[in-house]
Amino acid sequence: PLRTFIDRAAEAQRACGFKNEKDHPEVAPSQFEMNFSYAEVVRAADNVQLYKLICRQVARNMGFTASFLPKPFIGINGSGMHTNFSLAKGGKNIFYDPKGQDGLSKIAWDFISRMLNHAAESCLVFNSSVNAYRRLDPHFEAPNQIKVSAIDRGSMIRIPVGNERTARIEMRSVAPDSNPYLVLYTMLKVGLEGKKLQKEENKRDRVRFLPDNIYDGISLFKASKFTTDIIGEESREKIIKFKQLSADRCPKALGTVIKDSEVLLHHEVTNQLLWNNF
Repeated sequence: PLRTFIDRAAEAQRACGFKNEKDHPEVAPSQFEMNFSYAEVVRAADNVQLYKLICRQVARNMGFTASFLPKPFIGINGSGMHTNFSLAKGGKNIFYDPKGQDGLSKIAWDFISRMLNHAAESCLVFNSSVNAYRRLDPHFEAPNQIKVSAIDRGSMIRIPVGNERTARIEMRSVAPDSNPYLVLYTMLKVGLEGKKLQKEENKRDRVRFLPDNIYDGISLFKASKFTTDIIGEESREKIIKFKQLSADRCPKALGTVIKDSEVLLHHEVTNQLLWNNF
């Protein structure tokens, strides 16, 4: 059934103009991964929303439910929304430099440096639900370490093997229930306008970790002047308000059972039931 679902969803996506690159079952039971080609930033965010809509509708037609909960089950791998990102100028990928470290340009490494430096305070944007922090568990290939690596999947940022066309960074810490528009906007603003790490700080060997619960995520986001500068005071206050309400629905010590209060936000509040009727 999973393979059939993947094939049907991929076929529907291609009919909607997606350029699917790789579709396959993943590590956890009933888990799948579907990759589609890059697009300009707003179109890319649109594609994420359309991708979810298609998956939900195909699953519904088969008598299933497609869930984008980051950690639907305790004890097995969660689900992420690994976001691959590069910058182009004049049609040229300016993240690529064949002579640069790992094939990346100085522009790309400066982008990475800013992302790492602001990782903790911007984590709430990328992991915006109570359940998202369950996924950031290092025992399940989850990227909770604030560092960059070409091979370590516990790193927040990974550097895939690339060439002049495909050189990019992979932001692994993004949860699948996050707002793709806010995620991509924040990545762009932080990567271009943020403050870089101190020169002596090693991007590959860090002892810092991402917040492991939404309360810390809210506190770090709230205390950051930089997030206010890039998002704006009004939007910042709304994000804090709604994320605090989300946090308060659940006990602070989450325990080992996924409770209804975590799941309901994904299956009621976020329009899933409405979308499934299309």
